[in-house]
Amino acid sequence: MTWIAVILGGAAGCAARHAVNLACARLTGSSMPVATATVNLTGSLLVGALAGLIAIGKLQLSPHVRTFVFVGILGGFTTFSSFMLDTLTLVQSGREGTALANLAVQLAGGVACVWAGYYGALALR
Repeated sequence: MTWIAVILGGAAGCAARHAVNLACARLTGSSMPVATATVNLTGSLLVGALAGLIAIGKLQLSPHVRTFVFVGILGGFTTFSSFMLDTLTLVQSGREGTALANLAVQLAGGVACVWAGYYGALALR
């Protein structure tokens, strides 16, 4: 049952990720690194908020649903490996400044978003 939760959640997360890629490409003319940053920051915020809600008892998930959401959906949606590849691609194309900015925004932003989501959820007590 756990594997089915991961597979189905992963499919949903991957589909959502692809939708973000298409939307960013349509809006900006390029999906890289905007789409990856959008996905990583949104995913960080969602993970933090859900973890915070679970921590304060406002959200209870069975182990299968937890696996479906955290490992499946959010695991399929967030793409740290794509973030790293985008950064490498920027460096290889001579855009080191953009690569450094990409690293700074996503790493600092990810930490800030997971913090904001977690403590925002705790504030609901």
